[in-house]
Amino acid sequence: MTSDNTDNLNLLEKQISYTFRQPALLAEALRHSSFVNEQNDSRLTDNEKLEFLGDAVINLAVGHLLMLKYPGFKEGDLSRVRANLVNEARLSAIARRIGLGTHIKLGKGEQLSGGHDKDSILADALEALVAAVYLDGGFQAAFEVVTKLFESCLDNQLAGRAGPDYKSRLQEIAQNRLHAVPAYRIVSETGPDHAKVFKAEVRIAGIRTLGEGKSKKAAQQDAACKALDLLD
Repeated sequence: MTSDNTDNLNLLEKQISYTFRQPALLAEALRHSSFVNEQNDSRLTDNEKLEFLGDAVINLAVGHLLMLKYPGFKEGDLSRVRANLVNEARLSAIARRIGLGTHIKLGKGEQLSGGHDKDSILADALEALVAAVYLDGGFQAAFEVVTKLFESCLDNQLAGRAGPDYKSRLQEIAQNRLHAVPAYRIVSETGPDHAKVFKAEVRIAGIRTLGEGKSKKAAQQDAACKALDLLD
């Protein structure tokens, strides 16, 4: 492992506040299948198995975190909040926040097609990273990393219960920090009339997020909430 690569991985470890005892696990978490397929080395493994494990670890850790922080929530509330936190859009937003894309090893084709910023690749790598922490240090270590990564998202998502709505907060931050105004649009609506699901998009200063809800307003609020995660 080169000095530059080691320094880069040390920077990632600082971002998640965890130092690996087995650096090989971290390296595996960052190897996309497109990279491994181009190498003439049968010993190299991609991050797909870690991604599979990481999905389960993140769901367990976020569920545990929700129960600790909000003991009064009912099962349905917990499930809905967790679903909003553990999805591709949210995971990729967190991955961008810690600069994970710059550390992922991709094949030449994926590099040329912008793979370092693809939601699916970022989300999968974040899951693999959490799995690597779990295998290296156990569940408590993984839980602490997940708490660090997800807590601000959780606070943003639930702040609307007793504070300004996400759209108002995004508008304020956008005007003060970016000198821009968020633009919303409904991109789809599905389902029967009594159970419609709406998807909304918000764009602002190069940021684009998608939200989902049972009303147009709820979908816009979800999109704004995800945009706030990126701006934090």
